[in-house]
Amino acid sequence: MLKTPWDTPPAHGESVTVADGVLWLRLPLPMALDHVNVYAIDEGDSWSIVDTGVRTRKTIALWEQILSGPLQGKPVSRVILTHHHPDHIGMAGWLMERFGAELIMSRTSWLMARMLLLDIEERPTAQAVTFWTRAGMDPAIIEARINDRPFNFSDVCAPIPVGYTRIKQGDTFSAGGRTWDVHTGNGHAPEHLTLWSRDDNLVIAGDQIISSISPNIGVYPTEPEADPLSDWLESCERLAKLARKDHLVLSGHKLPFTGLPHRMEQLSENHHGALKRLRQHLSEPRIASDCFTPLFKRKVDSGTYGHALVEAVAHLNHLHQAGEVTRIARADGAWVWQMKD
Repeated sequence: MLKTPWDTPPAHGESVTVADGVLWLRLPLPMALDHVNVYAIDEGDSWSIVDTGVRTRKTIALWEQILSGPLQGKPVSRVILTHHHPDHIGMAGWLMERFGAELIMSRTSWLMARMLLLDIEERPTAQAVTFWTRAGMDPAIIEARINDRPFNFSDVCAPIPVGYTRIKQGDTFSAGGRTWDVHTGNGHAPEHLTLWSRDDNLVIAGDQIISSISPNIGVYPTEPEADPLSDWLESCERLAKLARKDHLVLSGHKLPFTGLPHRMEQLSENHHGALKRLRQHLSEPRIASDCFTPLFKRKVDSGTYGHALVEAVAHLNHLHQAGEVTRIARADGAWVWQMKD
């Protein structure tokens, strides 16, 4: 079973010591998932920071408070990013500029982050509109999106300069007096870093392993035929072999926890169960936006609609590429999916 040593997270600008020389901090996010966890690893005369939050005036003020408070005025020498999503990379460039800090991440994460930071769009691309149409997005939502400026990474992320240090699957990595084994996961984000301490029970997991939510597994206009769910299930199976009951998992969201073997089973079975329900639902022809109820078993509101849609497409793509479902275009362009006879 899952257990957490802490019932409440640190207040903004404050920290909780989770292990010798390792601080847990929390920063706010302007979205439904309203926080991201950040970890500071004491290197003696400096700190290594794992993930950074988004760039907003509030976050900048909190980082100033953190630097002078929990981090005791010592500089940041390294920034370690678990993956390329904006809530994790948003302040990396700010910390690099401030301290001349080294950037450490996987190659895929760095390439994705650089590309998305430089790709500024004032209106949705034709490819995005086609993707939404094929997913069966409500036409009224499409019409509203066409006339709105889409989200750009540069809106909430500081620029990341050229130059980084790559770490990859199978590497070992030194931080805070510990040797960490590097294991990458996929599905939520490509080549997502997780770090497993050889010297104690710590696992820095980012969004690959979270205690009480499953990270979004989505398909996007950038790669509309992708099957990230296969990547996710493979990662869960592989990482589960490393899991011990005493591991203290430091995740990107929610609370640190122990009971990792059980959680790895849950993360995998959550999607196997969703696929089973989806297969039953597809006994009749459906479009992707018809599939929210069997997949999520809860109401999808406007704040979670986009995440629900890309995750529905991920599950449908998975079944389609496994040869279990057919896919034909409806008159309005939406894909209609159905189990094969």
